[in-house]
Amino acid sequence: MTEAMDSADTLKQGRSLMQAGKFQEAASLLGEVLAREPGHQDALYMAAASARYLNDTDSAFAYLDRLKRAAPDFGRAFQEEGHLRRKTGDVDGALGAFQRATRYNPALVASWTAQAEILSASGRAEAAAHARAQADRLKTLPPELLAVTNYIHEGRIIHAERIARAFMQKHPRHVEGMRLLADIGSRLGVHEDADFLLETAVELEPENPQLRIDRIQVLRKRQKYEAALAEAGTLLERDPDNPVFKSLYAIEAMQAGSYDEALEIFDEVLADMPDDLATLTSRGHALKTAGQTDEAITSYRRAVAVTPLHGDAWYALANLKTYTFSADEIAAMQAALQDPNLHFMGRVHIAFARGKALEDAGEYGASFEAYSQGNALKKTQVRYTTEQMEAEVEGQTTHCTKDLFENRAGVGHDDPAPIFIVGLPRAGSTLIEQILASHSQVDGTLELPNILSLAHRLRGRQQISDRDRYPRILHELPDEELKALGEDYIANTAIHRQGAPFFTDKMPNNFRHIGLIQLILPNAKIIDARREPMACCFSGFKQLFAEGQEFSYSLEDIGHYYRLYVKLMDHWDAVLPGKVLRVQHEDVVDDLEGEVRRILDHCALPFEQACLDFHKTDRAVRTASSEQVRQPINRSGLEQWRKFEPYLDDLKEIVSDL
Repeated sequence: MTEAMDSADTLKQGRSLMQAGKFQEAASLLGEVLAREPGHQDALYMAAASARYLNDTDSAFAYLDRLKRAAPDFGRAFQEEGHLRRKTGDVDGALGAFQRATRYNPALVASWTAQAEILSASGRAEAAAHARAQADRLKTLPPELLAVTNYIHEGRIIHAERIARAFMQKHPRHVEGMRLLADIGSRLGVHEDADFLLETAVELEPENPQLRIDRIQVLRKRQKYEAALAEAGTLLERDPDNPVFKSLYAIEAMQAGSYDEALEIFDEVLADMPDDLATLTSRGHALKTAGQTDEAITSYRRAVAVTPLHGDAWYALANLKTYTFSADEIAAMQAALQDPNLHFMGRVHIAFARGKALEDAGEYGASFEAYSQGNALKKTQVRYTTEQMEAEVEGQTTHCTKDLFENRAGVGHDDPAPIFIVGLPRAGSTLIEQILASHSQVDGTLELPNILSLAHRLRGRQQISDRDRYPRILHELPDEELKALGEDYIANTAIHRQGAPFFTDKMPNNFRHIGLIQLILPNAKIIDARREPMACCFSGFKQLFAEGQEFSYSLEDIGHYYRLYVKLMDHWDAVLPGKVLRVQHEDVVDDLEGEVRRILDHCALPFEQACLDFHKTDRAVRTASSEQVRQPINRSGLEQWRKFEPYLDDLKEIVSDL
């Protein structure tokens, strides 16, 4: 703590010296901080600026190289690089740096202004006008909202929220304030509140395209795909030739299941902009989901050919699980990781992709190191703690008692349609879903967020001071409200169904809310997809999840999470005997027909041969196992973790007795 305070005081002194033009003295002070903390973001930034003013170009570039590696998405680092390159006469390099600066932090007025000047001088009037308009817009913002924008894009979300809320209390109908507060809410996972703010903002300023773009992102996170598609359609109707709106509409069409329409529009965009990375990657995702793997690979490979720093496409190739990287591609990923211009999520994506590539190449030590690097980076972004999960499980076991379910027997909505598949990710749930979705009476849907959203609402807003309001509130809710909640679930998930009498919901985290499910949908079926702990936990550690599953970025966290999952499932077995069917993944592999019949019997479904031939079922699959469930069952994945056994002692110690 003392060292941190010393650094803060020294930096404050350094800023004062720089403002007074005493750059040499500032550089000396900053050197003291960097001797103690070589990766200190602010010290590196100030040292680079001081070196530029002292005309020490080599030192300035060296500080910036260190800064971009320590803080890959720090927009001010690229702004400082722009100033430095402009000073040395590298105008093209300066323009690229200023453009990256505003990509990472759109609140940097100086970078927008510099872009406008450079673009104007080179005769690119339209692009210059756009950059100047961005600078002018920022200058008209209230200072509080400019600060909020800056804090958001420098990762200081709590500071941003505090200022934004204070501003909105004084200006409750300020549209940009609403938009920024919604952005903060979305980053904190409060998607319903973010959606409400953006919906209100759109009503106030229906012609503002950024509001609709932001709302589309939030609606997608809420899996409100039809509503997102409608918003995208509104944008496209107003400007049918806008490539951003076309690509956005195609993405939402893909999410809503209209793959042919999405691919047609992606191809239109690529005809005009063949190197557009976002479109190439999104097109690959659509092709993969629709089962057109070879075409997806071509699209992803085109994206990494355009720029090897495009981590999203590298990881998409790895996430196919069936793609084998060449030695040249592995070398290209390694080179990308050494590039100081690689942004944060690019580093994460490529680390995970490289882990998969090296695993397939049999280099297990290097592979584990790459997976560990990706997980360590990702863990810096998450807020999960084992202690929070322990408190949650304690709340469920304390309040969801046998007496509760006996006293509330017969309440809820009686629709038997839902089949919940719960457990940990990478435990075989996609295989169970594919088996069930191959049955003529079952629609396979998605990992639906509805139960998690309901639990979040029931927790209320006092989640710190009243941590166990949910599930305690389950004792207090009237019978008619429980029934209404069940009816709402059926109504809100109808959009994902195709008309079969039953449907799957394979959100794995629903195991934490089986008590809630029982009270609102007492006739729903529940299946616990379980896998041997070492295989399950390590498979989760190797997977970069699109959203959620924050426990999975540390072997220690995932091991303790598995233990808590087993503890809670044992509790549900005790208070709701016979409610949950446990399906062990290894048993499905060893005796497919026997386990398929067990699953169908539990769901009161007649046997159908198509369930054994699940790999022939033609349907969109969006999870990481999409390619695996399109192949006949095999044992290849059961013991993969043993190749990494020398590195898994800590995990083994946590789960060994399970």
